[in-house]
Amino acid sequence: MTIALIGYMGSGKSQIGLELSKTLNYKFLDFDAYLEEKEQMPVKEIFKSKGELYFRKLETKYLAQVLQLENSIISLGGGTPCYGNNMDQIVNAIGVKSVYLKTSIPTLCARLFDERAKRPLIAHLNAEADLQEFIGKHLFERSIFYMKASHSIQTDGKTVEQLAQELAVKLL
Repeated sequence: MTIALIGYMGSGKSQIGLELSKTLNYKFLDFDAYLEEKEQMPVKEIFKSKGELYFRKLETKYLAQVLQLENSIISLGGGTPCYGNNMDQIVNAIGVKSVYLKTSIPTLCARLFDERAKRPLIAHLNAEADLQEFIGKHLFERSIFYMKASHSIQTDGKTVEQLAQELAVKLL
């Protein structure tokens, strides 16, 4: 079985995925790191030099590869499920369970505000109110994709360890 973690940036996909991989004794793969390795360029640089559309096409290309992994936890990018036929690929992949890490807008804002410079989509937002509005709009647009996941878990107020345990019980 492979577990694909989806959700908005800042929802904890990488941290929870790493902890869950230890709990289940599975391999862990951060999809953005995988893309960076394949392209020999940081995601931020891909966005800057080649644009978001190019990046989204790369995601679709490499998604098909990583969904074939076995006994793995894959932390997908926040936008990965929302472009092309990516969410259909995830949902229809044999042996893959998808989990939406549902996180509230205030929690996402608190986690992301100081990380803006590292995140190409929000680097230009300098006020917390602007970030909150941006996240709210994005979540509204993306929720139709995220809600197609086979499982969903609320992350607010829980530790990474609690979430990994809760997911392990839910998925096995």
